Amino acid sequence: MKERLEVIEERYNELAAELSKPEVLSDIKKTLELTKEQASLKDAYEAYQKYKQITSDLAEANELVKDSELGEFAKEEITRLNEELAELEANIEIILLPKDPNDDKNVIVEIRGAAGGDEANIFAGDLYRMYSKYAEKEGWKLEVLSEEHSDMGGFPLVEFMVKGDSVYSKLKYESGAHRVQRVPVTETQGRVHTSTATVVVMPEAEDVDVEIKPGDLRIDVYRSTGAGGQCVNTTDSAVRITHMPSGIVVTCQNERSQLQNKEKCMQMLRTRLYEEERRKQEEELGNERRNKIGTGDRSEKIRTYNYPQNRVTDHRIGYTTKNLDRVMEGNLEDIITALITEDQNRKLRGE
Repeated sequence: MKERLEVIEERYNELAAELSKPEVLSDIKKTLELTKEQASLKDAYEAYQKYKQITSDLAEANELVKDSELGEFAKEEITRLNEELAELEANIEIILLPKDPNDDKNVIVEIRGAAGGDEANIFAGDLYRMYSKYAEKEGWKLEVLSEEHSDMGGFPLVEFMVKGDSVYSKLKYESGAHRVQRVPVTETQGRVHTSTATVVVMPEAEDVDVEIKPGDLRIDVYRSTGAGGQCVNTTDSAVRITHMPSGIVVTCQNERSQLQNKEKCMQMLRTRLYEEERRKQEEELGNERRNKIGTGDRSEKIRTYNYPQNRVTDHRIGYTTKNLDRVMEGNLEDIITALITEDQNRKLRGE
């Protein structure tokens, strides 16, 4: 552990020296690249500085044990420092766990109404609102990329991007089937129904992550459908791109210009192709994906939202909270923290 921390400290200081050079500061791309790497090492670097301070204090306290006046104080200090050191070492173990290279990325989220007809679409809308509220609390920016509205409310499909610090590290556990149990607005006899909506969370792909050949694309433009009145776009600005080798189709009509919609479509296409490649790699690794918290498969039931009991249950880790009303207002911190903690514990156990 100490050897790894020494390597991290050395690299952190190297990056600090690089970032002080005028020729580096004048190169925005290089500066961002080095700053990002340094930020990824910051927790381990700071933990190691604290580790060195505690071990130094312990050495001094052990020397003072022999002192007739300060001996008792030194013994108390040694007890306190050993407890602090044990806690710090446990924290360092977590910090040094292999990191998901996508954790710092923005995400594209797809929510679909699944089983349950109109109620499933309404629930998809509720989930979209929940994530919007959570993003707002985290200081993230949410941007709708594509949406299909249901006559009864909600969405058969809504796709949106979330941008901010370490978005994927928190939202990656949300992929799967979300189940709701409640009396739908469409129910006339007061019976509780069960409906589902699926969520897929994909790390945003950058240009370097995926190569797309122009000859593999079919690009169609068409008239956007809007809310009516002055909002209706009278030009063919909506864009549909089909990636012929994979059959993946992406659409975007939320921007005012055809060029902007095309850029968003390409962003979505890169992300979907990157996600497909990630899935293939994980399948080739065999059991690794099954050992994770959730497979990310949209058919896997991951969570139930029970309105009559004001209860939310995450089935992957057996976590239950009786604060459904608060969860639907975007208070997802406790659930996501529990998922992250369990994920870390499994890795520490070597699972």
